[in-house]
Amino acid sequence: QVQVVESGGGLVQTGGSLRLSCTASGLTLDGRAVAWFRQAPGKEREGVACISWTGPTYYADSVKGRFTISRDNTPNTLFLQMNSLKPDDTATYYCAARNERSCSGSWRSRYEYAFWGQGTQVSVSE
Repeated sequence: QVQVVESGGGLVQTGGSLRLSCTASGLTLDGRAVAWFRQAPGKEREGVACISWTGPTYYADSVKGRFTISRDNTPNTLFLQMNSLKPDDTATYYCAARNERSCSGSWRSRYEYAFWGQGTQVSVSE
């Protein structure tokens, strides 16, 4: 059974930092592009960052310079380091994996991803 589980969300003040983690079981993230999305109440789910299997990363303009997506040697694990958080970053954050090695130009479309976690809530206070 495939499970994708996010963790690390919470409540933080403006300017603070959080590090989100995503772990998969029953599914290998090796060879896949993986991404973080977020969805605020009443808004569409939007792509935040993507990392290709070979390493290139892509970011939404709204988070460039503040967020960093990464993998490390921990098997099947993805991270999102979020610094200088703003109230507009408040959302449920989701981890997603696609059946392609590369993020490519369509990485921001949720329909490009076959596997999703249940999300972790990030709230940034004024």
